[in-house]
Amino acid sequence: MTSGVRDNLNALWRLVACAAALCLVSLSAPAQTGSGESSVDEQPGFVPSPSEENLPAIYQRQMVYYRTTEPPGTIIVDTADRHLYLVQGNSRALRYGVGVGREGFQWQGLQTIVRKAEWPDWTPPAEMIARQPYLPRYMAGGPGNPLGARAMYLGSTVYRIHGTNQPNTIGTFVSSGCIRLVNPDVIDLYERVPVGTKVVVQQKPKV
Repeated sequence: MTSGVRDNLNALWRLVACAAALCLVSLSAPAQTGSGESSVDEQPGFVPSPSEENLPAIYQRQMVYYRTTEPPGTIIVDTADRHLYLVQGNSRALRYGVGVGREGFQWQGLQTIVRKAEWPDWTPPAEMIARQPYLPRYMAGGPGNPLGARAMYLGSTVYRIHGTNQPNTIGTFVSSGCIRLVNPDVIDLYERVPVGTKVVVQQKPKV
């Protein structure tokens, strides 16, 4: 084999290796359909590890400076920034990273927490089953449940603030309108707010 042919073969193998690596990266990463929008499907039965629930700094639970006219104890969800604020007073709030409704499932308004549940059961809506027909029609609460460790139900709507078994979706537009937090954060929030808590869901106007 001449040196020229050998060099061409080596170059070809390098191209094949690079293409394979790119395929592996695209398969392992959540599919993105826009700025922060994720098309990740639900994964009932998956239990994340503590390290997987360790979020990027911007979405970690923390006390922040936050000006609002809402009284202490109010929950404010900023869907544009994918953050939930629990107002503390004195221009302070406890901030959590969240996943929010994707395109076509976004909403805003004023609601109240009318019910709370630990390890809630999950019944996927019909539109979700149509999109993912392999999903169970019902799943009892537990660590692998897509609703996570806690749920807080909002008024007479179908929306909830709840946990998730997919921490990689925090900070994205992913849900069918519900607000999701990692399980450690939803447990923390659950303990801090009673039934009757005011919840304000807001979107920043498009410029």
